[in-house]
Amino acid sequence: MKRSLPLAMLLALSLAPAASAANEADYKAAYAAAEAASREAAGMRNQWTVTVSALAAAKRAADGGDFDRATTAAKEAEALAKASIFQAMSEKEAWKAMEIR
Repeated sequence: MKRSLPLAMLLALSLAPAASAANEADYKAAYAAAEAASREAAGMRNQWTVTVSALAAAKRAADGGDFDRATTAAKEAEALAKASIFQAMSEKEAWKAMEIR
């Protein structure tokens, strides 16, 4: 139960509305960060499918010129990727506590 609190906080913060309108540069920076985190999660063999979907949604929104939505989706994808990395790291050793002795 303790592990879900930081994950919930991370996701809540990532979904907070942006204070100003995003432009293409904001989107590109957010997308690059999300893509890097997603690659790291994939390297740990723990990439979530919702992360891939959020990245695709960001790309579609940017292709349509909606950089506010694209930036929001990219930031959501980054938060999801970071959450999957956190999950992989925390479960790396946590399984030992469940081992039958």
